[in-house]
Amino acid sequence: MEPTYDPRRGSIMRRTLLIAAISIFLSAEFATAQGKSAVTSAEPFKVGTFEVNGVPRVALVLRDELIVDIEVANRSLERDMAYPIIPMPTDMLDLIGRYEYGVKLRLYEIVNDLVGHNKLTGSGRPNFIYNLQEVRTLPPIMYPGKILNAAVNFYSHVNETGTPEERAEARRQRREQRGVPYLFLKPSRGAVIGNSDQIVIPYGRDRTDWEVELGAVIGRAAKYVSAPDAQDYVFGYTVTIDVSDRGGRPPGGNPMTSDWFVGKGHDTFAPMGPWIIPKEFYGDPMENLRQTLRVGEEQMQEATAGDMIHTLWEVIEYGSSIMTLFPGDVINNGTSGGTGMGTSVRGAQRFLQPGEVIEATIDGIGTLKIPVVGEEEPSGGTGARLPPVRTYRPN
Repeated sequence: MEPTYDPRRGSIMRRTLLIAAISIFLSAEFATAQGKSAVTSAEPFKVGTFEVNGVPRVALVLRDELIVDIEVANRSLERDMAYPIIPMPTDMLDLIGRYEYGVKLRLYEIVNDLVGHNKLTGSGRPNFIYNLQEVRTLPPIMYPGKILNAAVNFYSHVNETGTPEERAEARRQRREQRGVPYLFLKPSRGAVIGNSDQIVIPYGRDRTDWEVELGAVIGRAAKYVSAPDAQDYVFGYTVTIDVSDRGGRPPGGNPMTSDWFVGKGHDTFAPMGPWIIPKEFYGDPMENLRQTLRVGEEQMQEATAGDMIHTLWEVIEYGSSIMTLFPGDVINNGTSGGTGMGTSVRGAQRFLQPGEVIEATIDGIGTLKIPVVGEEEPSGGTGARLPPVRTYRPN
């Protein structure tokens, strides 16, 4: 269900849709006249944001190693091939919002031209194509309007610290009483970092944990979307890590003991990327999802969608029943067993340390490789800041 119409935006939206419709028509007519197929892409691609010569650029990712500057590639296509003019997005939010309104067709045409004319390799490769190693990979979306995370949405993540009997009983009860998903908001700007950026463990917080998750990127505004229709509202998928502070808050003051702001809200605690794969190139995540996470050489997590308590589509239905989802919002599907706080996999709790490197992978999308560093002790303050964990949990 689309959100309520806003008359203040009506004229702007009508003009935008009219321009998009004309662009799509002209491009499709041109393709037909030239005897070219622009309905499908010659190769699957991903999209991301990269720093090229010091400037963030929206780009296509081909073969996970070639970065194509969309704006420059489009100008070349319009000039050399006399394609109709379609303005390209300047950031990822714009690309996502206009993907189905002319941008997707033009990206297909760019890929078809590059592949069909053998421009990806050799001396004839255009200067708007870069090797991945030549550019800096930024967060693909700078920045999502909101990030919704599903808490404890994998059966293997239910009661990771209990005995085998306690874990089995907790999962049995959860299967019988699934209820509705539990969602929480994750910060965006400040928390979102890209591939090879650093996770910063806040000063004195020594229980920093990892959670690999599939991020579903919303493609069009939605409210009260039903689970069977949810996939229609998705643009694509990315890899995310829900970094968590398990140290909690000190005793005293407000009696609330569970503090999600402390647990999830620190800077750098929402790695995302390295890019986004449009949904048409990934398929149904509830059929082919496999997400894994390593810390150094040790694999910590591995899971498939069969372990999920609520499907991704049910999570979207629940989230959209509370707030409108907009293009570029990210919905994370939750994580599996194997987190640092759990004891069921390794027999003891184990948290991140400065100098370690996290690698989070989702098959068919890519790998986030994030180094971990520690924060220096801050100066000043009046005693109202979050204290080190050791001051109230000495062990």
